[in-house]
Amino acid sequence: MPTGSGGIGHGRILSRGDVAMAIKATVFKVDLQVADLDRNYYATHKLTLARESSETDERMMARILAFALNADEALAFTSAMSETEEPSLWKKDLAGRIELWIEVGLPDSKRLKKAAGRTGLVLLYLYHGRQAQLWWEQNRGELEGIRNLSVVEVAPASVKALADLAEKTMDLQCTIQDGQAIFAHDGGMVEVELRQVL
Repeated sequence: MPTGSGGIGHGRILSRGDVAMAIKATVFKVDLQVADLDRNYYATHKLTLARESSETDERMMARILAFALNADEALAFTSAMSETEEPSLWKKDLAGRIELWIEVGLPDSKRLKKAAGRTGLVLLYLYHGRQAQLWWEQNRGELEGIRNLSVVEVAPASVKALADLAEKTMDLQCTIQDGQAIFAHDGGMVEVELRQVL
């Protein structure tokens, strides 16, 4: 089975800002085994994530979930927070063109429109419960017209259960079937409830 790094700074030179971010961040290492029956994809990924002090366990685990659902050797984490021009994760082709742009959270709708013009597919994972539903109601009119945008809502209870697994070193197995995901770990299993919004 292939092994992917998906790590911070993967495939690019770190800027002074990246170095400053890495110094302030807590580094998490994840051994993630993915068995995606929907895509016939089976691989182990050794991931390194930098979690800034302002990032919650929920958001970090939502990033790991997004990686698992779209796992690929070319998929990589970027800077943790959305204030940058980069998404939460992205996949680039060999020429450096962005093929997949993944956002986690509640980004500005203009940011998603801009991303849609730069890449083949934009994925958004919402995980804030009622706050996410309000966000969607406010932005749905603008976003429904973006043909290469897909929006998935993750149940708040699922994200909370994943957040409870957060440790500096994690060994996780994720099985994906019929659009749903199950994470197995030493302490048991977490069923992740996903709902396609757009």
